Amino acid sequence: MKRNIYYQVISIILLAGSASNLLSQPLNITGTWKAEFETQIGILKYTYEFKQEGSLLTGKITSLVEGEKHESNVYDGKLEGNSIKFIEKFTYQDNEISISYTGTVATDIIEFTRQVGEFATEKVLAKREKTDTQPPARPKRMGQPIVLNPDDKAAFPPAPAGFDNLRNNIPHGELQTAQYESKTVGTKRNLLIYTPPGFSQTIKYPVLYLLHGIGGDENEWFRNGHPEIILDNLYAEKKIVPMIVVMPNGRAMKNDSAIGNIYDQEKQIAFANFEADLLDDVIPFIESKYPVKSDRENRALAGLSMGGGQSLNFGLGNLRIFAWVGGFSSAPNTKAPVQLVPDPAATSQKLKQLWISCGDQDGLISISQNVHKYLMENKVPHIWHVDSGKHDFAVWKNDLYLFSQLIFK
Repeated sequence: MKRNIYYQVISIILLAGSASNLLSQPLNITGTWKAEFETQIGILKYTYEFKQEGSLLTGKITSLVEGEKHESNVYDGKLEGNSIKFIEKFTYQDNEISISYTGTVATDIIEFTRQVGEFATEKVLAKREKTDTQPPARPKRMGQPIVLNPDDKAAFPPAPAGFDNLRNNIPHGELQTAQYESKTVGTKRNLLIYTPPGFSQTIKYPVLYLLHGIGGDENEWFRNGHPEIILDNLYAEKKIVPMIVVMPNGRAMKNDSAIGNIYDQEKQIAFANFEADLLDDVIPFIESKYPVKSDRENRALAGLSMGGGQSLNFGLGNLRIFAWVGGFSSAPNTKAPVQLVPDPAATSQKLKQLWISCGDQDGLISISQNVHKYLMENKVPHIWHVDSGKHDFAVWKNDLYLFSQLIFK
């Protein structure tokens, strides 16, 4: 009874004291949050390391249960307004339990409802850990006024309803994690690989290298975009060429987790250094272990946000390696257009397809607009696609749906 009254009081405080702030400014919950609460298996101590990019949440969950440490990632995380939801996968006594969280966020408090499978529903109060250095705000360019030009329009209709829904009555590809030796970084690193339905070692496939955003890792596309579902559905409709999709970690450093200050200088350097890791380590590994075609016409590079900037920087800077390049909502790490394409005639001759896209409500759209404008002025063929949406996976899943149908044809 006392516990219920406590949470009612907290709820009233949150609603009364924080409502105006929640409505007037966007929340940023990047950082460390801690909670201690009672459950059917005893008192649990939890640490949540959240990383927020727009409405997307990723991160790590560490718990102490009966003196034993458990770790999990944040799955399917979303922050919309002051409402939060995500999933934790918890292993207890050799059983994996899916735990869903829904809740309300204030400046330094999150009140969760924690649904543990079909076993229990618990209330959790998490508090932000105070640090001397608060997580940095998003780059100022994120908040620039959005000015749409007459040609800032969709080049294609949106994906049909259900394009990203799992279908059980069709063949499915396979996802696997692989580890490669990175001479660039000096350690072994992980990447995620999708092989198409009917994959065969006797067939050689083209390869799409698909990059994540600044707050993600090699699992970000899988956690939040489910390319395996989108592509499986397209294969069933015979709309795409069979391909292998490689999702690496674009942070070329020994501690390449998406934890900590994602904007610090060391990580910014690591994002740039990933070019060498991709060219010298990732691609040679894939071509030595998988049946792939190894000419430029059969390599594509695309990514979202920070990975979109990397794709434009590395793809356009290495046209001897890539013939298909896509930037989805490219971030401020994108080079100036004249640096991306210093020789428009040569670029036009070598490219098979260049895709530039962004949401019409995305504060970073000016970056893609500037690239598009330069390409238009210099007569470099490309697709300019302005979607309806923000800086989130609703836009990026649609980008993948469209881009994947264009490449390797």
